[in-house]
Amino acid sequence: MSIEVSGITKLYGNQKALNNISFKIDKPEVVGFLGPNGAGKSTMMKILTTYLSPTDGLAKVNGFDVNLDKQQVQQSVGYLPEHNPLYLDLYIKEYLAFNANIYNVGKQRIDEVIELTGLTPEARKKIGQLSKGYRQRVGLANALLHDPDVLILDEPTTGLDPNQLVDIRNLIKTIGKTKTIFLSTHIMQEVEAMCDRVIIINKGEIVANKKLKELRDEKQQVVIVEFDYRIEDAFLLKLPKVEQVVNTHDFVYEITFATNQDMRSHVFDFAHDNELKILQLNQKNSSLENLFRDLTK
Repeated sequence: MSIEVSGITKLYGNQKALNNISFKIDKPEVVGFLGPNGAGKSTMMKILTTYLSPTDGLAKVNGFDVNLDKQQVQQSVGYLPEHNPLYLDLYIKEYLAFNANIYNVGKQRIDEVIELTGLTPEARKKIGQLSKGYRQRVGLANALLHDPDVLILDEPTTGLDPNQLVDIRNLIKTIGKTKTIFLSTHIMQEVEAMCDRVIIINKGEIVANKKLKELRDEKQQVVIVEFDYRIEDAFLLKLPKVEQVVNTHDFVYEITFATNQDMRSHVFDFAHDNELKILQLNQKNSSLENLFRDLTK
């Protein structure tokens, strides 16, 4: 078992940041750690990387206790914190060489992680000259230097533009084929694109722990339709397999169907038969988003 958390509690004075939480992650697996701000995500990650000690409970990484075997845990983990700490005046290779010396790894490994993270075109630049996306790559390269079995990434895609998002996402997916990755994010689309499983935390407690496949296979879908004028919800409730109709704004409706079959053709036929004009008709995969909202609101 790559990560094993059992009954972890963390107190800051009288405030309980984590309350008796437990979960397990095996290798290789990419697990998304979701929760609203202040839910306890970063605290849990800092415990797993030995930056913080738990008030109570047991946490192990690669079989090593985060309290008793700190050095072995640190050797097993690559960590990219939310605020990526970099020396902006150093060149990329200079920065990685500095950290490689700490881990006692050779120059060859520096060249390997530069290539793996796509830093080769920028390798001769100072870190301060790099874009946000390339700075994130430097942080990932540094986390990978000692070839750890477990990567812990705290908000790895924050502040990236769409092109950078795709690059970092693909990189994480590639690394996740051979390593355990535990990452936090606020972006649902990133979880859908990268993760095998999602753990949701709210107010310091685990409220969901599900495989993404389970969410995708749920017998429910939402269709968003906009007509040219307002109609009564009761008419839309006559559609087959309808569970709920919500008029979100103006002439836009979200229709929830109790099936994973694409129901847009039924909505189109309904509009045609009732001489309605459709201005937009989209399918919304909202299983993860709805689960998050329902459990954390």
